[in-house]
Amino acid sequence: MRMKEMVQRTGVHERLLRYYEQQGLLAPTRLPSGYREYSDADVETVRRIRSLLTAGLSTTVIAQVLPCVADDSDHLVPMCPDLVRQLQGERQRITQEIEALQASRAMLDTVLNAAPSAFASEQPTGGVTPSPAAA
Repeated sequence: MRMKEMVQRTGVHERLLRYYEQQGLLAPTRLPSGYREYSDADVETVRRIRSLLTAGLSTTVIAQVLPCVADDSDHLVPMCPDLVRQLQGERQRITQEIEALQASRAMLDTVLNAAPSAFASEQPTGGVTPSPAAA
């Protein structure tokens, strides 16, 4: 299939498909005219790439992971011995990022809660609890 059909089947923009190819994640064949020709397997590869990106992995890590995963209905299953350890490391990295973001949010909440009550209507919403002085 050509690029246009690949875009329709995957919902991924042409620019991203080219980027995935540039990153070594996708390898469509090239016709003598230079056009890319995608297979049904490429559609599945794009689905895997999107799943792994959603899981928080970088394209560099995905390039290492892709050859070591297989589909089991709706899940990706690690097939290489070292992959589980690598993914556990990525999970720990993501957990640390979440903890850092939560600490940043808590600090912002403290600053926002210290604002004079006259500014209360100007504070953005999103889980900020009013300070007892503002109540």
